[in-house]
Amino acid sequence: MKPGIHRKLCESNAVCVALAPDVFDLDDDGIAIPIVGELGDGHEDVTRMAIDGCPRAAVFLVEGE
Repeated sequence: MKPGIHRKLCESNAVCVALAPDVFDLDDDGIAIPIVGELGDGHEDVTRMAIDGCPRAAVFLVEGE
């Protein structure tokens, strides 16, 4: 499973960064980006918290490849 961000929806609220700092960061434009590929141990739960907490519903998971 991989985290993702809908860049056009992201408003740089950084809720995902606050909830999952090992999974998300902000790029030079202030838009959230995933900083991991596949989610490791403990990252799935915080990523789901970031999905639920994003005020713009910009955070998502990609399952499988």
